[in-house]
Amino acid sequence: MFRNTLAALPASLFITSTLAAMGPTTDSASCSALKGACSQADRLNILTSDEDWLFDFNDYPETYNFAPGGVTTAKASTFPATVENGMSMAMLNMGPCAMLPPHWHPRTSNYVVTVLGSVTTYMWEENGARLVTEKLTPGKMTIFPQGSMHMMVNTGCENAQVVSALNSPDATTANVGQVFANGFPAPLVNAAFGWEVAGPFAKSKMLPPGSGVNWGSQECLQRCGIHPNGTSTPPNNMTY
Repeated sequence: MFRNTLAALPASLFITSTLAAMGPTTDSASCSALKGACSQADRLNILTSDEDWLFDFNDYPETYNFAPGGVTTAKASTFPATVENGMSMAMLNMGPCAMLPPHWHPRTSNYVVTVLGSVTTYMWEENGARLVTEKLTPGKMTIFPQGSMHMMVNTGCENAQVVSALNSPDATTANVGQVFANGFPAPLVNAAFGWEVAGPFAKSKMLPPGSGVNWGSQECLQRCGIHPNGTSTPPNNMTY
């Protein structure tokens, strides 16, 4: 059994990480050549091996796992064949009680469909908009419009898996919690939030760029009997 459920928003912000940080571009030379090619036939002459057209999510065990899980994305920086083909594809693995923290995609819309387990999604587009909440079981999908803030959570004690399509080969992610660690002046961030939310403590709780999936709420962890890192302490010494 594992863990993850949606905690109160401030708690979610404090445990946020950079989604799908799978390292640097794997083949920058091919990416550059593909972008400069005049035709698809020319691109075929750059991607000369059948292996160039195959992406194996299993090759990324640091993200393709369920403890707590991760976001593994086939995109221009990891799979050059996507260059000039208009989209990226991601597999979202979420162990019991795992969550994707609040984030948005500046350049892409995001279509997600659950293929295993059950996840709850939350999406908010802009000031004045209502919150859209969906429960996705296998075969059900939802859409996160470009620039909308959204998050997902597996509140059950079984694994969940979601297929995610994004309409750009250069899909990227911005996590809400990074406002506490990206260098914005803490006094200004605190003024914007109306309370002392930014500072050394908040910055110390920001997880480094990683898998994109965090452990969720203490309630779920306890209900599912999960002890992150083999201890009874919540991840990153977080208290909820």
